[in-house]
Amino acid sequence: MHNDGNVVPMRRATTDQAIPSPLTRLPVILLQVRDKAVLQLRHGLQALFDNADDTLFEMTDRARDSVEQNTYFQAMRDLRLKRKSIERLFFEQIFEAFARLSRYDVAQVSAPRASPAASVALPADEVERNVAVQAMVNKVLDRDGVALDQLTARLSTLLGKALIEQHNPLGPTLLCEFFLRAGRNLGVEIKVKLIILQLFVHYVLSAAHQLYGEANQLLMAMGVLPDLKPALAHPPVALADTPVVAKPPAPTLDASLPPMFLALQELLSGVRGNLGPILETNAPAQPISTRDLLRLLSYLQQYVPTPAAQDDFDLRNQLELLLTRVSVKSGKSRVMGVADEDVINLIAMLFECILNDRTLPDSLKALVGQLQIPMVKVAILDKSFFSRSLHPARRLLNEIAGAALGWSRCDDYQRDSLYLRIEQVVKRLLNDFVDDPAIFSELLADFLTFTSEERRRSELLEQRTRDAEEGRAKTALARQHVEQALNQALLGKKLPRGVVVFVQGAWSKVLLLTCLKHGEQSTQWHAAVQTLAQLIWSVQRHEEADARSRLLALVPGLLKALRDGLSVSSFDPFATSEFFSELEGLHVQMFEEAQHGSTEWVEVVEAIALPSVDEGLPPATPQSLLPDDIGLRQVDQLRLGGWVEFQEDPDNTLRCKLTAIIEATGQYIFVNRTGMKVLERSRTGLALEFRSGAVRTLDDTLLFDRALESVIGSLRRLDRGK
Repeated sequence: MHNDGNVVPMRRATTDQAIPSPLTRLPVILLQVRDKAVLQLRHGLQALFDNADDTLFEMTDRARDSVEQNTYFQAMRDLRLKRKSIERLFFEQIFEAFARLSRYDVAQVSAPRASPAASVALPADEVERNVAVQAMVNKVLDRDGVALDQLTARLSTLLGKALIEQHNPLGPTLLCEFFLRAGRNLGVEIKVKLIILQLFVHYVLSAAHQLYGEANQLLMAMGVLPDLKPALAHPPVALADTPVVAKPPAPTLDASLPPMFLALQELLSGVRGNLGPILETNAPAQPISTRDLLRLLSYLQQYVPTPAAQDDFDLRNQLELLLTRVSVKSGKSRVMGVADEDVINLIAMLFECILNDRTLPDSLKALVGQLQIPMVKVAILDKSFFSRSLHPARRLLNEIAGAALGWSRCDDYQRDSLYLRIEQVVKRLLNDFVDDPAIFSELLADFLTFTSEERRRSELLEQRTRDAEEGRAKTALARQHVEQALNQALLGKKLPRGVVVFVQGAWSKVLLLTCLKHGEQSTQWHAAVQTLAQLIWSVQRHEEADARSRLLALVPGLLKALRDGLSVSSFDPFATSEFFSELEGLHVQMFEEAQHGSTEWVEVVEAIALPSVDEGLPPATPQSLLPDDIGLRQVDQLRLGGWVEFQEDPDNTLRCKLTAIIEATGQYIFVNRTGMKVLERSRTGLALEFRSGAVRTLDDTLLFDRALESVIGSLRRLDRGK
């Protein structure tokens, strides 16, 4: 038998309400509050699902194309199929929330969801979802906050623990969260999920006053804080002798606008109404049309001051003056429409954040600030600008900021190719953008072509820089190994001068090439070092009885090893011939047990240091740091390709990118935006600079998205403080 959505079989309802054993420790009165609330919420959910088809069907009529139509039809089908599952999961979470009250501890329980203004950048869908939920929660709190506070206070008394609204199982924060979790498996876009969430607010949370009122009545009847006065369903009527400031009715929002923008409008209500003509008139205000507003903005666009005079330009003040002039001329008070005013306020707040952002170079801020009017116009024309992360205008702003991340002001910065290209984009928009947003796509494509070519050139130079630095470090390290081998073999020994000169000038090169090619752990390296030891032994006088026989057996192999090594290193054949003639004479002396004769002998007493073009290995940093030092932690958080800013002196900074960490030396190599090396630091030295504040990392997340999250956070704090 098919069950109507409005009918709940008793047996199934009992099964749905099965709960874990901890709930039995709750007071009986709390179970009664739960069951009464669940019954009311169940009726609200049934109304939601019964009306969802009609709402989504209306959306298909307003769909822009067949793809969008199909999205809504698919959502209708998915909602029908998963209706029972959503209801079951929703109520299961409510039961679990009540069960947790028996072991509730406010110090240990975290809020259900982080705010959308969290410092970590969130995906666009997540930001949109959080903004929408917060706006809906705020609406319930504004309307039924007193009754909810009384219910929370009574639950706290009943539990003997301080409960907060965010953890009240019947509060709007958790109810919205439970509903979203229950519908997580709906295969629909975020846009459709937000529409369904609005239906939840309309059919379920709209009756929150009744939900809280009945729960309060039940608890009050059982003697839980009976002296609290019941919350009034409507605001009290002011007494005749009490001055009351009339509050204008809340404007009606256009439900056809994108859900993200509607949610932002809820938060913008606190800053709305300050933009209008400066007139003293009792005539009713008449909204200016969007087309006329665009004309006013296009007029202002032609008079945007140069970057040097940007500090004196305030778009909202300029619009207010223009509206005043229009109102005086027409004899009617002309104001902006709600949506248009919200766009202007929001863009103004976004640009305030952008121009205060430390990652945007100061010398480019004024230039970027000139984009404010074009961004206002494109947002008025297309409200999806705030929710579409790939909107061409939004991408253009982000791409400009990304390209400027590594830009450092120079003395002749106005000839810099990047500055000139950004200036060209700004001028083109100010001169040519009227009401066709297609210009942003065109400029974005041109700018991406420019930055791609610059990036290709810089990546080539970066790779050469990395290869050169790695080669330099490897050579310096190999030179250290060769010096160590030579000093170990020669120091303290008295040897023929010709042999010492040969070892330092010729065999050191053989050792260096061997170490570079095969490494200091290779058999080739050990063989070359062994040949050096055999050469030294062969020209020294020994008292052992078998010394002559050993020398006789050694010489053929030694000469072959020396010749092979010298041929690999391309040593001068003439000098090679001279040395072997000298070596032959020395060996003859050893066989004949002759005295030193005319051979000049020297004692090696000073350590050998091979000549080098530059110092490949950095000097050791005298100061040592603990492993958990805050500076070292900041260094270890650096990633290849990340940008940092060094404070060279009080007036100058240097922006550069970490392009390589040389394994052989541990050096950190930094390049400028062209790929040229500008700095080299050791791990410890860099940590000390982090600690002193001489260097800081630059946030390379999307500038517009960062600013939007910051504005949302500010609006939420303003809304809560009302």
